[in-house]
Amino acid sequence: MDMVFFLLIAGAFATAAWRQWLWTGAAGDGPMAALGQAALSSAGEAVSLGIGLVGALALFLGLMAVADRAGLMRGLARLLRPVLHRLFPEVPPDHPAMGAMVMNVAANMLGLSNAATPFGLKAMRELERLNAVPGTASDSMVLFLALNTANVTLLPTHVMALRAAVGSHDPAAVIATTLFATLWSCGLAVLLAKAGRRWFPVRPPSGAAPAPQGRHQPQAVPPPAPLWASGLAVLAALALLPVTLLWGRTLSPWVIPALIVLILAAGLARRVDIYAAFVAGAREGLLLSLRLIPYLVAILMAVGLFRQSGAMALLLEPVGRLLTPLGLPPQALTMAALRTLSGSASFGYLASLMKTGGIGPDSYLGILLGSIYGSSETTFYVLAVYFGAVGIRRIRHALLVGLLADLAGLAGSVLICRWLYGG
Repeated sequence: MDMVFFLLIAGAFATAAWRQWLWTGAAGDGPMAALGQAALSSAGEAVSLGIGLVGALALFLGLMAVADRAGLMRGLARLLRPVLHRLFPEVPPDHPAMGAMVMNVAANMLGLSNAATPFGLKAMRELERLNAVPGTASDSMVLFLALNTANVTLLPTHVMALRAAVGSHDPAAVIATTLFATLWSCGLAVLLAKAGRRWFPVRPPSGAAPAPQGRHQPQAVPPPAPLWASGLAVLAALALLPVTLLWGRTLSPWVIPALIVLILAAGLARRVDIYAAFVAGAREGLLLSLRLIPYLVAILMAVGLFRQSGAMALLLEPVGRLLTPLGLPPQALTMAALRTLSGSASFGYLASLMKTGGIGPDSYLGILLGSIYGSSETTFYVLAVYFGAVGIRRIRHALLVGLLADLAGLAGSVLICRWLYGG
């Protein structure tokens, strides 16, 4: 992460310095002055974002605490134990990380990124308890981050809401394209995370003794769920596909309120002190959000400088002109790059293009842009937040896997959009 951080800033400085050398305007203005202003504004935006996370983290970690005490997390882990055990053989079947990862993946599948983040942070903290080399990403952490940067998406809620707001005749048109692209990118990400273990082995820092693995309270491992129950869970997940295609837009507003009511009702049914449990979890969310702010300042400042300097446009515009005959115009390539770097910037860019008369939401380019947004993730942000929350500095192949997964999502979006809508 050190090298990525430095290269983003150094590339931005070099580009702005060259543009400043050619500047013919007032001496106090120009690219270098804009770069300095971008550093300050990006840092301010990072703090605002971190404070904005307080509410979401407090809410969902409070719900997580209730769900954990009610036994819901253990039940989910048992139900999905056959799949989870194959993906994460290093994690004990009844470890709290299992339930948190299930909730994180489920929230991402439904397009609830704000809800997925607290679950993901909870999972990372639990995985760190199993980490034999603190400060270095474990195999399970890398794989979990791969699932977050390339999660299968059934319901791209943000894109659908934007398409409806700008007058699309079919706001749900991106569901099928996003699902196709994320199935492809998720499968590739899992394979790359698994294969990369041999090329990026875990090495303890020089002079440091590895911490004992499994630093958690031993728990009695319950038997796995019956095979028929796991089969029904898989069928229920598959049944969500036609449901999201037909009624996704109608059901989307119900998801978060229903989740809150169901978890609290389950806690009451199991005689859990739901108010105390919720407050304890919310307190944990507050402390965690404050810890994240320095990491957000670092990564968002670097990304803001890279964009403001013009370095990103300098890299992407020539490539975009070459790829236009293949169905990937410069706007789509810019969207893919922005999405990897910044969620707010990419969504703003998407909104501006959707409102442009020459593009519109229902054109090939409009659907392609929405599919790219829905099938990729803010990889740098996810890595900074998730690894920063547990103090991971050596990320091994996590960034490479995330970027390749984003590239796979881009390719999948182009293929499916050209097949369904031409271009």
